[in-house]
Amino acid sequence: MIEILGLPAASTFADDIDRVFTIIFVAVGFWFLLAEGVFFWLIFRFKKKDGVKAQYITGELKSEKRWITVPHNIILLFDIVIVVAAVQVWYDVKQDLPEEPDKQVVRVIAQQWAWTFVHPGPDGKLDTPDDIAKVNEMHVQADRLHHFQLESKDVIHSFSVPVFRLKQDVIPGRVITGWFTPTKTGTYDIQCTEICGVGHALMPAKIVIQTAAEHAEWVAKNSSVAVASAALR
Repeated sequence: MIEILGLPAASTFADDIDRVFTIIFVAVGFWFLLAEGVFFWLIFRFKKKDGVKAQYITGELKSEKRWITVPHNIILLFDIVIVVAAVQVWYDVKQDLPEEPDKQVVRVIAQQWAWTFVHPGPDGKLDTPDDIAKVNEMHVQADRLHHFQLESKDVIHSFSVPVFRLKQDVIPGRVITGWFTPTKTGTYDIQCTEICGVGHALMPAKIVIQTAAEHAEWVAKNSSVAVASAALR
């Protein structure tokens, strides 16, 4: 797997997004180094010398224009490659919402300055008595498709899971649906990446990616019905 700055890739589309970043980094880096190399070569090659008169170049000759037109046309080809790769990934991640019979839907509610995650209980459905609501703690199952429903109670927030390479703005008055399929178990960061007030920096959360058995056990223990039953004992 490709990793950016040592950050693991933990979703099915993370590698595709990393690949686009790699293409951009290599393409821009190549032309940056080439341009700087030519720039410094010209500085030292044509530096001031005693007895040598400076030349005035207008850039009107074809031989002079080629220094601009040829690199410009080649760079446009690089841009086309970047745009094609980016649009394909954008469509797969943002526009094509996959469907599977066993998908799980999680509601993500943002507010100043906390996240509330509403998980389905043992019945596998939201908005039923056994729902599980957690603050700043999201639990999902590895290798299972998840749809998330983003809502905001106040201002614009941004739901970001770096290991998924996922970022989606949360807009008041709208319910925004997205998806991910985790590929690695573990506990990772969730961030708000939109300045949402003075407590913005105090709005981190955690996503816990579990195996199927671990997730089933967590759901059974934390459903509102199970918690209520335990309280009555």
